[in-house]
Amino acid sequence: MPTPAHLSKDPHYFDFRAARRVPETHAWPGLHEHPVVDGRAGAGEDAVLVVDTRDPGAAEAVARAAEQWGAFLLEGHGVSRELLQRVEARIAGMLALPAQEKMRAVRRPGDSCGYGSPPISSFFAKSMWSEGYTFSPANLRSDLRKLWPKQGHDYRLFCDVMEEFHGEMRALSDRLMELFLAALGLTGEQAAAVEAEHRIAETMTATMHLNWYPKCPDPKRALGLIAHTDSGFFTFVLQSLVPGLQLFRHGPDRWVTVPADVQDAFVVNVGDLFQILTNGRFHSVYHRAVVNRDSDRISLGYFHGPPADTKVAPLREAVGRTGGKPAYRAVTWPEYMAVRKKAFTTGASALKMVAIITSEFAADHTDDLISS
Repeated sequence: MPTPAHLSKDPHYFDFRAARRVPETHAWPGLHEHPVVDGRAGAGEDAVLVVDTRDPGAAEAVARAAEQWGAFLLEGHGVSRELLQRVEARIAGMLALPAQEKMRAVRRPGDSCGYGSPPISSFFAKSMWSEGYTFSPANLRSDLRKLWPKQGHDYRLFCDVMEEFHGEMRALSDRLMELFLAALGLTGEQAAAVEAEHRIAETMTATMHLNWYPKCPDPKRALGLIAHTDSGFFTFVLQSLVPGLQLFRHGPDRWVTVPADVQDAFVVNVGDLFQILTNGRFHSVYHRAVVNRDSDRISLGYFHGPPADTKVAPLREAVGRTGGKPAYRAVTWPEYMAVRKKAFTTGASALKMVAIITSEFAADHTDDLISS
């Protein structure tokens, strides 16, 4: 279908299907400064760690992955393959809608939800080779009325599937939080006391980002999603069978491609606020999404974090296990996002900007501060 003339002039719309080359607006320099390695099983130290929640040693596996990588593949999570397939089908259907329909829900400056380029793109002069839709599961039906104002069959089916998925993910996030607290070395009673005091799982908020990474005529010049860390507690990533998510690792510096063929597995990324909560023991992961010439790629990011008015500070229990001193000052999520915006525009590290710098902390966390 030809793109309507008014859409071709809209600064919020780019017709990826019609592109025969990567324009300068979407060309990123410096994409190949570091080698890319395969993260599949059997890749030695570059094999992305796998955590199975059914394993008696799952907490130890979470601790190892969160300390060494800041990410892992999660198996045994209990979310059915049939539901995941329906979720992916609904995402594909939404993002395949005609451009003029998607533009009804375009995310304007200042909006947190809607259709458009990745929210992080507002911090950069270059555009990314992707588009998507952001919504809050708590306001799912009202958010999606922008896209489907008549609330017909597709609207009801999409909302029903996403509400079912959200229910499963809320329960899974609670279980994963229990694993994270156990991974910190807390006993069951200690973890329950922390949860009762801070109500972490009870008050967690969620946001969904649906992502479409179209085929690209010159993938060596384009980028699906700029390298960054997530800001919240942790993120579940559901990705199609097309690989594209890459994690950054030091010593030597390299990008590790997360395998996309681990059936039904979620990728779990640790976020910045969780690094603060654990006093730096569990660190956020620097990651990006690349594109390819032959296949589209779809993913879903299910982001967890605290309520906007909650101060996030290192847990006393984590401080006691990491030298006895807090490494970060307390911040709310909106306060941290303001710091993060400044960091993006100045090239600084947001985590470093909220760190309580001591000589001991600087010595122990130099790599974290550089790569955040």
